[in-house]
Amino acid sequence: MKNTLETRLGIFVVLAVLAAVIILETVGGIQLLKGGYQLKADFNSVQDLKVGDRVRMAGVEIGRVEDISLTNNKVRVDMKIYKGKPVKTDSTARVKFTGLLGQNFVEITFGRPSSPNVEPGTVLQTTEQPDLSVIMEKIDSVASGVENLTKSFTGFKVDELLGPLTDFIKANKDPLSGTISNMNAISAQITSGQGSVGKLIYDEALYNSAVSSVASLKDAATEAKLTLADARRIVDQANAGQGTIGKLLKDDTLYHQTTLALTNMNEILGKINQGKGSVGMLINDQEFYRNAKLTLQKVDTATEGLEDQGPLSVLGIVVGKLF
Repeated sequence: MKNTLETRLGIFVVLAVLAAVIILETVGGIQLLKGGYQLKADFNSVQDLKVGDRVRMAGVEIGRVEDISLTNNKVRVDMKIYKGKPVKTDSTARVKFTGLLGQNFVEITFGRPSSPNVEPGTVLQTTEQPDLSVIMEKIDSVASGVENLTKSFTGFKVDELLGPLTDFIKANKDPLSGTISNMNAISAQITSGQGSVGKLIYDEALYNSAVSSVASLKDAATEAKLTLADARRIVDQANAGQGTIGKLLKDDTLYHQTTLALTNMNEILGKINQGKGSVGMLINDQEFYRNAKLTLQKVDTATEGLEDQGPLSVLGIVVGKLF
């Protein structure tokens, strides 16, 4: 091959074209060697996102930003997604940055595996990334507040803040020393088992008594539980009509008999009060009372004359008095 001007010019053009293709492929200006499809996303702000920035999914590059424009008070971002990189219909897009000084990029989430893939030209749902400038303004505001707080203490001295406390300690040195000594003495007594508190803490007899009391309470609780169980069983039997109490509560025949007996008793008591019948006459007849009294007087008179008489004389006197 001749080393002519035309040959050298052709080689230069070929190398220039190859270099341009490599550069464009590296910076992502135009994806000449990769196929794909278009997606869109609308944001309130894209911060410093530029054409050619990467589109990533879980940190893996799946496309590039092709165009950025304004539409309907939003920022429209057109993206080219590489062939073989599916995006789901419920995936969301968000503008993120790799660091404080890093390059911005568009992050697309996976979406659910069961969701279908998007069609080319679909406008994805978006979420907004906090603006870095707003964050820096908040940090600056916090720093200013801390600075103002530190300035508010610059006019005071430590002695002025702690002076009243120091004066109080100096003025009450002796009482404070006595109080501390008393506290030490009390704690020493408690440690040695002296005094009420010390005995409460160190006396084993008190501990054993407390344990015994707790055991007694436990036994009493067990007995009370058993008593309640027995009472519940008795109540259940009574409700079921079993036993004497249950029959008294549930047996209608016994109820009617008891009612009839009470009725008869009331009638008998009424007749007695009215002086009817033998018992009523015995209780209410005054003549019977006088006769009984007179008979007792005769018996008393007869017994007075029996003291000095023999058996036959006594029998004759008794017969004579009675008949």
